[in-house]
Amino acid sequence: DKHTGKFVEAHSGTLFLDEIGDLPLDVQVKLLRAVQEGEVDPVGGRSTVKVDIRLISATHRNLLQQVKDGRFREDLFYRLNVYPIFVPPLRDRRDDIPYLVRHFMEKVAPADPRHRPQGISARALAMLQAYDWPGNIRQLENAVFRASVLAESELLT
Repeated sequence: DKHTGKFVEAHSGTLFLDEIGDLPLDVQVKLLRAVQEGEVDPVGGRSTVKVDIRLISATHRNLLQQVKDGRFREDLFYRLNVYPIFVPPLRDRRDDIPYLVRHFMEKVAPADPRHRPQGISARALAMLQAYDWPGNIRQLENAVFRASVLAESELLT
């Protein structure tokens, strides 16, 4: 069914919700119900649907501060904050950049296998490692994608 929601699609599996700190309070109520009660009200549905999901969420926001500021529900915070994993920003782990660049270049390759850079110059890699990446990994991924698509040689420079 094309109107099946993500919670129903993820039944008996895992659902990843990115940027959960941006959810409006009214949506947080619905999410809390789905997590706590294991049921959702599908859009256009006449009755609730039981769901059994493992929920993984991510945010760049300080959710505890948002709870204190009244912008994130405390009960939802504690329901979700079972096993937090803190990933430092990319600027604090510059040694990861070469691996990420290679990964993103391989990811771009299937899009146009005829025109794909085979590597990156040491100078270009040093420039990427020197940058602070305020948009973190997504910004780096977009930069590598753009450079790969626009590359005129087999080496990103």
